[in-house]
Amino acid sequence: MNITITGSLGNISQKLTEKLTAKGHNVTVVSHSPERVKAIEQLNAIPAIGSVEDHDFLLQAFNKADAVYIMIPPNYAATDIRAYMKTVGAGYAKAIEQTGVRYVVNLSSIGAHIPDGLGPTSANYYVEKKLDELKDTHVLHLRPGMFYTNFFGAMQMIKHQNIIGNNFDASVNMVLSHPEDIAAAAAEALDTLSFTGKNVRYIASDEKNGGEIAAILGHAIDQPNLAWVGFSDEELLQGLMQSGLTEQMASVYVVEIGIALRNGTLFDDYYKNKQHASGKISFADFAKEFAFVYQQH
Repeated sequence: MNITITGSLGNISQKLTEKLTAKGHNVTVVSHSPERVKAIEQLNAIPAIGSVEDHDFLLQAFNKADAVYIMIPPNYAATDIRAYMKTVGAGYAKAIEQTGVRYVVNLSSIGAHIPDGLGPTSANYYVEKKLDELKDTHVLHLRPGMFYTNFFGAMQMIKHQNIIGNNFDASVNMVLSHPEDIAAAAAEALDTLSFTGKNVRYIASDEKNGGEIAAILGHAIDQPNLAWVGFSDEELLQGLMQSGLTEQMASVYVVEIGIALRNGTLFDDYYKNKQHASGKISFADFAKEFAFVYQQH
């Protein structure tokens, strides 16, 4: 089949491309970066270089595709991240409708059931609804939890302060997802096209609280006293901005998600549908990956 994948060669899209080309599908990979052309071609895929905010480019990239995988790339320059996400999502829906794509796998997020949710969840809610309006298209929304790979960003704090943390305390539970589990779910769906209508699937590789995460990572890197620290919202925001994130990125993607975790609303729908979730790479298994990368730094 002809399958178009957005997301360039990111954590999920690269693995997804590898899985689909191995199955013999004709895969086109959308990237904004001309520097990615050779790497995409090395995966036996076809590069499509352009912006997902360019409607004519999307029409070209989605043309003749039997199925598409869509995700909204981060925009570090956006002054309003949620508005940017809604614009890109609506653009995807319009291009899908105009090109007649029949199958769509959409990378959404846990919490996207809340119309006015914190962080990116309200924008993902909007995008899901836009895609659900497509009459002749089958849509599967993948809703992962917090990415394991986000913990790579805590390495300097762990190394220099022997702490890890966020703006919630050690007892707060998190639903966590490995990008490889997300790629596996997307690949299975796109390879078989066995989904019909409009569907949601949660990707939950593991569930852990902050204290458990600190203990598991600490054991893996031989720092058994590694402690989880709960920061204030302002402390976390300032720390993230000092590390290079814009105020918008830090607020929307990190601080607000922490607030949602504290108030307990983020996972309501997940817990109702937990029995249908997929994901199998445990956090303990990821800790081995983490330790390997940690030792290189």
